[in-house]
Amino acid sequence: MRPSWAQTAKAADASTTRHRILVVGDSLSAEYGLRRGAGWVALLQQRLAKEGVSADVRNASISGDTTSGGRARLAPLLRSYQPTHMVLELGGNDALRGLPLKSTADNLRAMTQAAQDAGAQVLIVGMQVPPNYGGDYGRQFSSLFAEVAAERKAGLVPFLLKGVADGPDAASLFQADRIHPREEAQAAMLDNVWPALRRQLR
Repeated sequence: MRPSWAQTAKAADASTTRHRILVVGDSLSAEYGLRRGAGWVALLQQRLAKEGVSADVRNASISGDTTSGGRARLAPLLRSYQPTHMVLELGGNDALRGLPLKSTADNLRAMTQAAQDAGAQVLIVGMQVPPNYGGDYGRQFSSLFAEVAAERKAGLVPFLLKGVADGPDAASLFQADRIHPREEAQAAMLDNVWPALRRQLR
């Protein structure tokens, strides 16, 4: 998916906008299987406008991306868009591919530091894996997001799919692949991100 700026209701020019938010994520943020403009990142732009927050959102999410892929493409994104804030939603595909947890943590750490060095506040969005991955692996995976956030003094969303993957109607909120949330789940995903991001935008 080609990244593109989401426009505000007034089509404010980025040079005069107070906040420039860069979202670097995978298919959960790239509207995989959804109609364009229905994903939680697009809903974020609408929420910002409704709340009267002067901000533009750049969605640089790519389906299938890993933390190593995000790390490799981050530098030009930072140079081009000069974000004031970065939402980092990567790591789920690392787990699906069985990549080493240390590698995932190192990549998240490096991306967070690079964005902070470029002057952006960072919000790390955590993920969890299904129980079949094993209890120890699942706990270590979910905790690494909090560990990196604490180490780098970044913001944290513990679990992007809280209330979606772990709710009573979980099956109805996912597409046929049982991995990607349906359009009906996107508002809940935004609600998970919004409180932590709103604090950073003050």
